[in-house]
Amino acid sequence: MKKIFIASLLLYTTLGFAQPGKQVTIYTTADSTDYRITQTGTASFKAMPQPLETQPCIFINPAKKFQSFIGIGAALTDASAETFATLPKEQQAKFLEAYYHPDKGIGYTLARTTIHSCDFSSGSYTYVKDGDKELKSFSIDHDRQYRIPFIKQAIAAAGGKLTMFVSPWSPPAWMKDNNNMLQGGKLKPEYYQSWANYFVKFIKAYEKEGIPVWGTTIQNEPMAKQTWESCIFTAEEELTFLKKYLGPAFQKQGLANKKIIGWDHNRDLIYQRANTLLKDPEAKKYLWGIGYHWYEDWSGGDQMHQNVKLVKESYPNVNLLFTEGCNGPFRFDSMYNWKLGESYARSMINDFNNGAVGWTDWNILLDEKGGPNHVKNFCFAPVHANTKTGELYFTNEYYYIGHFSKFIRPGATRITSSSSRSPLETTAFENADGKIVTIVLNRTNQKIDYYLWKDGEAAALTSLPHSISTLIVSK
Repeated sequence: MKKIFIASLLLYTTLGFAQPGKQVTIYTTADSTDYRITQTGTASFKAMPQPLETQPCIFINPAKKFQSFIGIGAALTDASAETFATLPKEQQAKFLEAYYHPDKGIGYTLARTTIHSCDFSSGSYTYVKDGDKELKSFSIDHDRQYRIPFIKQAIAAAGGKLTMFVSPWSPPAWMKDNNNMLQGGKLKPEYYQSWANYFVKFIKAYEKEGIPVWGTTIQNEPMAKQTWESCIFTAEEELTFLKKYLGPAFQKQGLANKKIIGWDHNRDLIYQRANTLLKDPEAKKYLWGIGYHWYEDWSGGDQMHQNVKLVKESYPNVNLLFTEGCNGPFRFDSMYNWKLGESYARSMINDFNNGAVGWTDWNILLDEKGGPNHVKNFCFAPVHANTKTGELYFTNEYYYIGHFSKFIRPGATRITSSSSRSPLETTAFENADGKIVTIVLNRTNQKIDYYLWKDGEAAALTSLPHSISTLIVSK
């Protein structure tokens, strides 16, 4: 009788009907449904020693750990601050809770802002008078009307802390060879030191206002001549500015703990720029990491993501940070196009799998026209506001980002996550509390049944067409 019982138990286990082990909790956002980061069920792990090729699987392995995670967030621009100021108080509170509350919202912990104006400002401005090389007239009074109050409210909504980095779009016009903040141009060599000191002045001024600055990028999009604020830095010019001016200025002025991020432009030239900066020992000692955007020619496909991977393979200790991305040009009638969110998730999965420690969206909020923007470079944001009615519009970008930011928390570590069928895209992290967070993206028109597999056990799950799921496995 005992032999029969043991044989029956073995058969029961082999067929996958073992007593339920750990459970996975599923959150879903899906096209043509009402699911928006909605808890859509749970599933139990059961024995599955060896999956078949015909059984699509997501394999996770917490024993293989990679980079630590610092956060996800967005840029708090002049445009966002100006739009926020038009909202009624109750809508402002709703907006802040939606982005920053870890339970009721999507728990943003990372932020970016600009050093004086960018295209997403109502106009161009700086913090000094023309020709003031010594920066004696330096003042951030311009930012006190909208941006500083907005950032302070965001920090409060985030529980009192945001990891904030800052970025310049252009030096003042009089420091440049084209005498224009717009249309590219270059920083004149005689103003390298003044411009480095400008960074110091800005960081100290913001911190005096109660806005801690974690780090800075050297130059936003240094190889782009734009119709808006822009400035060209070749790799060698950025190298010189970093190691002879900006790095030493931070050291001398008590800002040695601030993180300096190079490049801050697209994936296409990232390897060449990273290699130039990181192979120089003197520059490398000042450089925390390499930042990048996604506006390269998407016809390059996965090759652009491979460029990020190559940087990490060549320089394993470098920090990679996605510093900007958005969809555009803006069209109000395309606000609910499902591909908007999918482009975010595809980028985030690839970026994290290739070593990124954090991910920063562009404008956190824009108006009903995709601005304000002083050169009409209107774009999408995850949330738009109707400045006439006070209504907030949540695009699916917001929910897709939320599948990452709400559940992967600072201090998490990326772990192995592998898909056995290419239509399902995935990344995974282990939080400090031991919970495993796995993201599964389905950009196809097909419903796909699959298994989440770990250490000889698997949970049977379903991925809906054009959906994203976050799978939580408790310790």
